[in-house]
Amino acid sequence: MERITSPQNPRVKLAAKLADRRGRRQQGRFAIHGARELRRALEAGVRPTEVFVCPELCRNDDAREALQLLRQLGVSRWEVAPPLLEKLSYGDRSDGIVAIVQDWTPALGDVKLPPQPLVAVLEGIEKPGNVGAVLRSADAAGVSSLVIADGGTDLFNPNTIRASLGTIFTVPVCCATSGETLSWLRDQKLKIFAARVDGAIDYTRVNFAQPAAIVLGSEADGLCDVWRAEGVTAIRLPMRGRADSLNVSATAAVLFYEALKQREGRGSEV
Repeated sequence: MERITSPQNPRVKLAAKLADRRGRRQQGRFAIHGARELRRALEAGVRPTEVFVCPELCRNDDAREALQLLRQLGVSRWEVAPPLLEKLSYGDRSDGIVAIVQDWTPALGDVKLPPQPLVAVLEGIEKPGNVGAVLRSADAAGVSSLVIADGGTDLFNPNTIRASLGTIFTVPVCCATSGETLSWLRDQKLKIFAARVDGAIDYTRVNFAQPAAIVLGSEADGLCDVWRAEGVTAIRLPMRGRADSLNVSATAAVLFYEALKQREGRGSEV
């Protein structure tokens, strides 16, 4: 690895700007902070254009495995001292690696669904941490794909990547408008279930084992009227306390695991 020592180095200055949404948009790039997230990205086929490494901070297994993968792939690596890596890192991450990746815009047409798909749709979610948390649950429960409909945050925000634990690179994700998403779900012949506070049907009474889509909106604004269209079934989660809704990531986890239970044909064992 070649060593960079100056904070005024053009590569360092450009990479540091990727912590900001404007910088990511202007450069068409984003950064992966954290060895675990990078390892999962590499295993999913993501190829960084350059990587900044602080060898003395690469202490954990994820960092060592990520470095091994980078060597095998021949990715350009730059050695930096701890103060420079701190300049590049987002938040309090100190895993010793920051990777720079060329941005891409996933589209609905790029998604290839399996025979019995379960698609999740997130509409109008502004907090990147919520998007990341939903991705983490989607990965764990075997969701086929996640569509960000009319999203309020850029997909590769550092908080999205961090909250997803790198699963943003393992779950097929794409972006579209709500109208485009509804049309695409219909074209895929999926049964569409929209989670709404005013939903008429309890989520445990619907069939998630068939090819299906689960549509979720923000806790504050819910779903737009696109999801009141014909063929969309409004479902609800029972709320027994004072609160009238759950955080979107909590709702997603409940629904994804109900779908997983149904798809695996599991009933009560006790």
